[in-house]
Amino acid sequence: MPQKTPFMAVTGSTLVLSPRRPGPVAPARAVAPAARRTRPPGPYRRLFAVPGARGFTAGNLIARLPMGMFGISAVLMIAGQRGSYALAGAVTATGLAATALVAPWTARLVDRYGQARIALPATAVAVLGSLSLILCVRTQAPAWTLFASYAATATTPNIGGMSRARWTHLLPRASHHTAMSFEQAADELCYLLGPVAAAFLCTALFPEAGTLVAAVLLLTGMTVFTAHRATEPPAAAARPVTGAGPSPARRLLPLLGLFLATGVVFGSMEVTSIAHLGAQGLGAATGPVLALQAAGSCAAGLLYGTRRPRSLRTCLLALAAAMALPWIAAGAESLALLGCALLLAGAATAPAMVTAMALVQRATPRERLNEGLTLAVTAILGGIAVGSATAGLTVDHLGTTTAYLLPAAAALLALLAAVTGRFDPAAE
Repeated sequence: MPQKTPFMAVTGSTLVLSPRRPGPVAPARAVAPAARRTRPPGPYRRLFAVPGARGFTAGNLIARLPMGMFGISAVLMIAGQRGSYALAGAVTATGLAATALVAPWTARLVDRYGQARIALPATAVAVLGSLSLILCVRTQAPAWTLFASYAATATTPNIGGMSRARWTHLLPRASHHTAMSFEQAADELCYLLGPVAAAFLCTALFPEAGTLVAAVLLLTGMTVFTAHRATEPPAAAARPVTGAGPSPARRLLPLLGLFLATGVVFGSMEVTSIAHLGAQGLGAATGPVLALQAAGSCAAGLLYGTRRPRSLRTCLLALAAAMALPWIAAGAESLALLGCALLLAGAATAPAMVTAMALVQRATPRERLNEGLTLAVTAILGGIAVGSATAGLTVDHLGTTTAYLLPAAAALLALLAAVTGRFDPAAE
């Protein structure tokens, strides 16, 4: 039989030996780009592929940064102009107490009437309170005007809660874990950068600069955030089910105790670390060392969002173990060891907070979600106040090394609350 002679054929830019009657053959290297194109995107890319997500997140971050600026800016401004840290501390403590009372009511209005209708006017009132505080401090007005002005800032909406409510509205339940992890990381980032920015503005420019810039950022960010109406969850008043049921506080009571204990962890750790470093003559290292804790939490939050969520008890067990590390490092009197311990303690914080906030979301009716999230934040703020005061007393009477036992004890209390509390098993 005569042999078939192959012939040369050019396909694209490739020279191929083909039989006399060639069949359609796809070049092998054409498959690789297709395979690369079908690679699934990462969890955070999928998150921000949601229409409108990038827009409202930009406003969220701008408005959230001032949350870490207002307190320290007020202290530096009042102490710098009036020469009294006692007055500055009392004014900021009054504002914190007012926030604990007003914030849940503001959140309830946001749920009932919509984010844009309530959040923007409430923000305007808070900004006017900040501007009034600047004016009263500048003009040497009576001390009571400082308390009244700063109390008006309590109407500031819980921007973190509103952002979490949007993610809950936009995403299927399977994607909530990644979104909540991102929000926790954003919290830590803003509380890391906020005090640094406030201290720089108040010292490098003029004492009122921190409060002024924070007020402008808050109003700008909230305007951008609320302008994205397409991503806003519908108001409860516009739904068939109204928001007039029992307060979420009843359903969240065991969790609120847990958040209170977690707040004690944060407040006592910060005050104790500041006092410890000051006593060691390392006051200049306070900012960077505390920043390690926030950085650890921010990084762990982002990483946790790419992993399978763990149970709340597992996360709190890790938190309780990590909070013993700063006490051990303080006993060793090593700055490097303390920095590493705070980094690890911060890294254990984010998974616990993300998981606990997920429980709040699942235990709260959707039409009152922002109220439920705000109650959790209010409990944390209350715990921070208790932790700060308790740590101050402990430092004065027992020393800084003993005071480092407070955050470890508070973490154990949070774990005990999780073990004994009747949480929804499906939420864990």
